[in-house]
Amino acid sequence: MKKTSSGIEIKEIYTDPSNMAEKAGEFPFTRGVRKDMYRGRLWTMRQYAGFSTAEESNARYHYLLNQGTTGLSVAFDLPTQIGYDSDHAMSEGEVGKVGVAIDSLEDMETLFKGITLENVTTSMTINATASTLLAMYVALAKKQNADLSKIGGTIQNDILKEYAARGTYIYPVRQSMRIITDIFEWCSKELPRWNTISISGYHIREAGSTAAQELAFTLANGKAYAESALAKGLDINVFGKRLSFFFNAHNDFFEEIAKFRAARRIWANIMRDLGATAPEAMMLRFHTQTGGSTLTAQQPENNISRVTIQAMAAVLGGTQSLHTNGFDEALNLPTKKAARTALRTQQIIGFESGITNTVDPLGGSYYVESLTDAIEAEALKLMSQIDQMGGAVSAVENGWIQDQIAYSSYEYQKQVESKEAIVVGVNQFQVEETETMPNFKINDSIRDTQTQKINDLKSCRNEILVTEKLKNLKAACSSDANLMPYILDTVEQYATLGEIADVLRGEFGEYNH
Repeated sequence: MKKTSSGIEIKEIYTDPSNMAEKAGEFPFTRGVRKDMYRGRLWTMRQYAGFSTAEESNARYHYLLNQGTTGLSVAFDLPTQIGYDSDHAMSEGEVGKVGVAIDSLEDMETLFKGITLENVTTSMTINATASTLLAMYVALAKKQNADLSKIGGTIQNDILKEYAARGTYIYPVRQSMRIITDIFEWCSKELPRWNTISISGYHIREAGSTAAQELAFTLANGKAYAESALAKGLDINVFGKRLSFFFNAHNDFFEEIAKFRAARRIWANIMRDLGATAPEAMMLRFHTQTGGSTLTAQQPENNISRVTIQAMAAVLGGTQSLHTNGFDEALNLPTKKAARTALRTQQIIGFESGITNTVDPLGGSYYVESLTDAIEAEALKLMSQIDQMGGAVSAVENGWIQDQIAYSSYEYQKQVESKEAIVVGVNQFQVEETETMPNFKINDSIRDTQTQKINDLKSCRNEILVTEKLKNLKAACSSDANLMPYILDTVEQYATLGEIADVLRGEFGEYNH
């Protein structure tokens, strides 16, 4: 039994006696995807980490696990994200900078050294090369003699938002969609607990969209992925259960809560209309990250307050997983202290605030319910426009979504410059900055380290087998075969990420916008 500090009993859920349909864990899931929500278990507390070499990132993962993180989230460097090995000319100046450099299965082995994959869930922010990084993770699990049916985690694998907002794409849109549906199909048989996609509004919002646009464009992308899977003959009640989402949490506290509630309702209706009958296939489960673009380099300690507000919005909105940004991330990669403070923010919300004692505590609020309806209506209006263009793929290919985001970003910047929108410490309440923050920068010598690793690897692997497996992958690209088994075969022979991406580039071409 849950009670307040005054001894008042707290019910599992509070409902309007005149509307008994307001329940969590039931269609359309406005109030949450589980009947008891956080009274049953808290959200997964993740801290996004990855930098430099696999060795250094591994040390940070062990630190975070020791501090109480309940799930790992991997950031990859730009060369890894766009399919170049660390020794490639295009990688110069970027190796290990915004994430960890992963060139081969050998690096993946080092990244998770001392970590049993059956005992953690891992989220990987990777898109164009998601198939290869997933194959490396599976190959490592097999080397650990893990039961693949127990391996849980998520790959972002959301390429449509890359074309619209983020830019780490490689192949043309429709060839990328083929790889994604291949992953859906393969994981449904080989990796049943794995979330095969994290359909991401986060980067759409970071690029400057409004909350309603974030919701509309993300769910339109989700609908496109579901339709693509259906066109391939996949069962919506199977693949639908493994679709997940990734949203941003910004500073407009009540709008963010309403956005999350509306997202569940809209998605449930989309999946039902596409033919889903299993409740789990209609549930929108999502990870949240606090808003990176809201962090300021000025008075960076203020970011702790921003992150707290955003994290509370995510929890009150019913998130299943949460990452809180470090207060120093507008300046550099988060220091250990900043990462720990961000994690402690989640822990204080989870264990001290009382927010988790009942389901959807703001349900029934006149304001929140009205906002939920309003943001749903605005998102549906935008999605209707996308449908009239032929769906999200067409709306991305013709640049409409990109233009909408750019216009919203421009309008917001004008509001900041005119002080119609106040950013504390930036355009109002400024102080003279005298304090120097601890600096966390990555050394350019990382590229030399990674290049030496690649050279050593190539000198001892079986080149005949590597060549054979890459040829098999190339042939599969020209057929209707699922590509995942071929990618896994190449990875297990220690083919590099760049070698695999080059085969796919050669067969599919590259996206030119």
